[in-house]
Amino acid sequence: MAAEKHCPTAWVTFSFMATVTLLSAGLFFLQHRQEPHLSYLVTISFLNSAAFLIATVAHMEALKYIAANIAYTIIRLNVIVVVMFSILYFKDPITRAQSMGLVLAVIAMMILAKQMQQDAGPGERRRRGILFVGLALFGGAAASVSSKFAAMHTDKLAFMALSYLMGMAGSLWINKTLPSDRAHGDHRKEAIIIGILMGLLNFAGFFAFLAALENGPLSLIATIVGMHFVISIVLSIIIYREKITPAGGMGIFLAIISLILLRL
Repeated sequence: MAAEKHCPTAWVTFSFMATVTLLSAGLFFLQHRQEPHLSYLVTISFLNSAAFLIATVAHMEALKYIAANIAYTIIRLNVIVVVMFSILYFKDPITRAQSMGLVLAVIAMMILAKQMQQDAGPGERRRRGILFVGLALFGGAAASVSSKFAAMHTDKLAFMALSYLMGMAGSLWINKTLPSDRAHGDHRKEAIIIGILMGLLNFAGFFAFLAALENGPLSLIATIVGMHFVISIVLSIIIYREKITPAGGMGIFLAIISLILLRL
């Protein structure tokens, strides 16, 4: 919605992260939780904040150049990076079905990448779209991995509050680096409203994600959560009448099958 309405990315991001920061900090102090290890909390919060800020901004910018059904699918394939890290670092066992899922995910990525280049058109527009999709993919993977370490070793609410506070501060300079934000007039009010709604949804979802990571394997949980892109694609088709090409449909289908296999 923010991309379709040409809302300033900086204002959407700032209000979104401010909402999560206030909710997390308020609940942390109301519940009188034990003070976490400060140096670890600051370090992991900074890493997560930087990764998540890059992913969030790049995601919104990518949707200005690439159709949502293509962009969402490619970005959510960041689960490949997360699964590989989880297998190598946490020694998560990999089944034959998961191996097949990884292969299908790579094939889906190749099909969707080709479709993305065609949709974005030639020249600067295509380069921007590809750049932002890539940043969103790897930024999202880094955010998921850092969230796993935070869930295991520090207080979830304190981590959310500090991480989003840092992200909120970082969003202040986005206007200087994204001149396209000023190309379609002033939509600050809409940006703030959308940002607050995003913050309310993200607060609940991210806390649940951290609670799951605290008790379960990163590879499985990240894969299950990654399935939410299907809902986004369906809504983009219903609300914005986006069309899916045969190649794009095949790529999306393979991505869904790969994620299902990765869960097994």
